Amino acid sequence: MSDDITDIGEDVVGVLAAQIEAHFAMGMDHLKAVVASDPAANPYVTDIVKWHGLLLDAQSALDRAEDDLLAALETQPSEVDDPTMGLAHRVNAAVTARDGRALVVRWLLDPDAPGKTDLAAERLARLRSRTGPAVPTSPARRTAGVPAPAVARAGRALR
Repeated sequence: MSDDITDIGEDVVGVLAAQIEAHFAMGMDHLKAVVASDPAANPYVTDIVKWHGLLLDAQSALDRAEDDLLAALETQPSEVDDPTMGLAHRVNAAVTARDGRALVVRWLLDPDAPGKTDLAAERLARLRSRTGPAVPTSPARRTAGVPAPAVARAGRALR
């Protein structure tokens, strides 16, 4: 793989890692250890560490896809065959995945990002603070002496 292409990917991951480290004033290894010890302690840090890990995975997949494509191109005559085009599409998909994950990390780091300060963000924050489901997840138990509601009886009669 050419050094220029490799450097771009490493720059994306490296720049974001540096931003995360500056934001929390600690290294990625320490952040990962903090999250591993108690993931529920700070969901914000847990989300950033999780998405940074996904970004690293995506960058590794992109590196492998680029290596496979370059190896195939070295053996190709002037025209590219279908399997090699498939590898090119795999590279494009890997770039998209890596860039998407990088955008998520950037969004998580930006306190003024769209969607973080509006009404929907406030509602989401309230939902996250709940410890259980918003509504019961199982139907209420009926005692033997209580008849079924009229709506339920009417629905059974229609069958």
